[in-house]
Amino acid sequence: MNKLLIEGLSDAIGFIGGALAGYWAGHLLGWDLFAEGYSNASIGAILLVGVGGGLGLQGARRWRARKSEKQES
Repeated sequence: MNKLLIEGLSDAIGFIGGALAGYWAGHLLGWDLFAEGYSNASIGAILLVGVGGGLGLQGARRWRARKSEKQES
């Protein structure tokens, strides 16, 4: 499979997976991401989605780096 396609797909899956994990963590805490206005709970939920997406993206990149190390050796 094309290296750029694998990179793009893994980044997208990692980011979406992390953002969804952040969304559900906020939902479990009772924070409504789509609440009217910008309450503290809404901002906290937005932060959780952003941090989750970033962590998911970094996880995908680390997975890809480990995979390429194994293929080289």
